[in-house]
Amino acid sequence: MDEREWLVERFETHRSRLKAVAYRMLGSPSEADDAVQEAWLRLARNGADDVENLGAWLTTVVARVCLNMLRSRGSRREMPLEESVGEFRGAHLPDPIIDREEGTDPEHEALLADSVGLALLVVLGTLTPAERLAFVLHDMFAVSFGEIAPIVGRSPAAARQLASRARRRVRGASVTPDADIASQREVVDAFLAASREGEFETLLAVLDPNVLLRVDYGATPMGGFKEVRGARDVAGQALTFARFAPFAQPALVNGAAGTVSRAPDGKPFSVMGFTVVQGKIVEIYILSDPDRLSRLDLSALDD
Repeated sequence: MDEREWLVERFETHRSRLKAVAYRMLGSPSEADDAVQEAWLRLARNGADDVENLGAWLTTVVARVCLNMLRSRGSRREMPLEESVGEFRGAHLPDPIIDREEGTDPEHEALLADSVGLALLVVLGTLTPAERLAFVLHDMFAVSFGEIAPIVGRSPAAARQLASRARRRVRGASVTPDADIASQREVVDAFLAASREGEFETLLAVLDPNVLLRVDYGATPMGGFKEVRGARDVAGQALTFARFAPFAQPALVNGAAGTVSRAPDGKPFSVMGFTVVQGKIVEIYILSDPDRLSRLDLSALDD
């Protein structure tokens, strides 16, 4: 085995963890792949002769790359969660991970470990880049604040404060979805059927009174990123859901019951994700951004 093959082999042992870090940081599998690829390029260029702990070194590289990518999306002013969701410029839903209803692809398991659902990724998206990095690295991957500090250009104490602020926001907005996928699917199917038939009262019966709908149209005439809160107002959007229903293919969306709607030529035009708690839908996510939909990996649905 030559030196490059040896380096590739060592890198591959860390790839799944690095992509898991990057996905939690960026909320996009394709961007996570880009960040991991950049880490490999730097390793291939510099070698590992002077690296004592390759896993830690690669994690630091990926974290720095992700931090720069987040900052390049545009500055986000720091604000309480309830004021920030959907109000910062460029707001968008995270890119979901799609699997067949029968189960999660083994390659996706590391990405979705620790219940990394759309709800959590949306909350992470409201954090500043530095807060997000500190929380992801420390709380999800047990990286010390001493290691995090130089990445964000702060002292260890300041890095701890970043994670603490992020943790409060995450906890304040966290929900615990029903664990049983079959039960989730029953609720989602009831919702879709009621939408299709225009049964307003049935819609209200499956929606939490304070349900939150988030729709991401991307840069289309439909109007970017929108939110609707409250059962009656969300039920009033039934026509939006009804047009997806005839084409909806059941799927797991970040490990929870959801749907993917595709045109006859196979091109996706929406992904719907749901958070179901105690038999009620508390959050709905609709991604209808054509550009981002075209980059989603839907291969699991074609098997």
